[in-house]
Amino acid sequence: MAILTLKPRRERSLLRHHPWIFSGAVAEVSGPATPGETVEVRTAEGRWVARAAFSPASQITGRVWTFLESEAVDPGLFDRRVQAAFLRRPSLLGAREGNAFRLVYSENDGLPGVVADRYGSFLVFQLLSAGAERWRETLLDALRKGWASTFPEDALEGIWERSDAEVRQKEGLAPRAGAAWGAEPPALVEVREGESRFLVDVRGGHKTGFYLDQRENRRAVARAARGRDVLNAFAYTGGFGISALQGGARRVTNLESSVEALALADRNRALNGHPAEAWEARPGDAFRVLRALQEEGRSFDLVILDPPKFADSRGQVEGASRGYKDINLQAFRLLRPGGLLFTFSCSGHMSPELFQKIVADAALDAGREGRILRRLEQGPDHPTALAFPEGSYLKGLVVGVE
Repeated sequence: MAILTLKPRRERSLLRHHPWIFSGAVAEVSGPATPGETVEVRTAEGRWVARAAFSPASQITGRVWTFLESEAVDPGLFDRRVQAAFLRRPSLLGAREGNAFRLVYSENDGLPGVVADRYGSFLVFQLLSAGAERWRETLLDALRKGWASTFPEDALEGIWERSDAEVRQKEGLAPRAGAAWGAEPPALVEVREGESRFLVDVRGGHKTGFYLDQRENRRAVARAARGRDVLNAFAYTGGFGISALQGGARRVTNLESSVEALALADRNRALNGHPAEAWEARPGDAFRVLRALQEEGRSFDLVILDPPKFADSRGQVEGASRGYKDINLQAFRLLRPGGLLFTFSCSGHMSPELFQKIVADAALDAGREGRILRRLEQGPDHPTALAFPEGSYLKGLVVGVE
């Protein structure tokens, strides 16, 4: 096995069990090592630290599989990690949560670069690192075993691969999507989330088809929505809008750039039995439509901002900050006194402190006073390993506006 030797004093984060080894920390790699191959990680003095997947094309040169010298990186390790990850979810979520949730969350479940989500009787997975790609067939077998032991009452119909995320390019990997095992999913898979039902495009929808990480926050919107006029910006297929109507909202206006997503959102409205007159679709760019709504004299009791990631790297944070400020500024201008703003950022490179400052500056420029009533984050099916703060990427604020 090849040996990856660290530069002097660069093992500190690994000793705290952070699973990434950046290229700048690597002194040398001795012995033949191909992308995805397991390497022994040693300090500059030769002390054993970890076993990691080697990724020479990425700035993250190594992703740790194990910090135990006695633990081999073999099929048994992947069986154990997948089984443990699957078993965590029912205890975290409870039976009433439905049948769509994350089952494996990469580094946070000890499986760097591996994501697996349940959608009804189908499993959708992503391999986002060279190491995960190397163990593809082993992981598929582990996922099937994990499902059979965790959900014995529910037959697994098929596994669909969505290894088409841009991050694979940084690992030197080509995108791949398609059937990996069993039956192909239908064009739309119907799933349950609490009392709601959704049609999900697992083949080509955002992420693996749906924003599973917002489950708890959709519930928070439902609790706050009774009797309110709601603006659901960046609506995608209507998750927050459906939740608002389930909670008793008077009317929901859905703002979304994709006409196809809005059409699916309307199908989700009908699926849940809500009347068409309580639902409005506004296609178009959010930055422009938010201003157009002001020009029309519109106002709302509750505004939801759930934009896509504005910053993919630290270098993009400044530009992203301007984007976040602009949409929050427009939202404050559209809110009635006593209204609520649910505002989110899924940009992992943006700190919670910076995000709060941006929202505060937007309120100031809008001439509004606001108070944070609650801080929001991803649901418990997206847990964060204690030594891996990067796992906590979703941040949200519920702001009460005067």
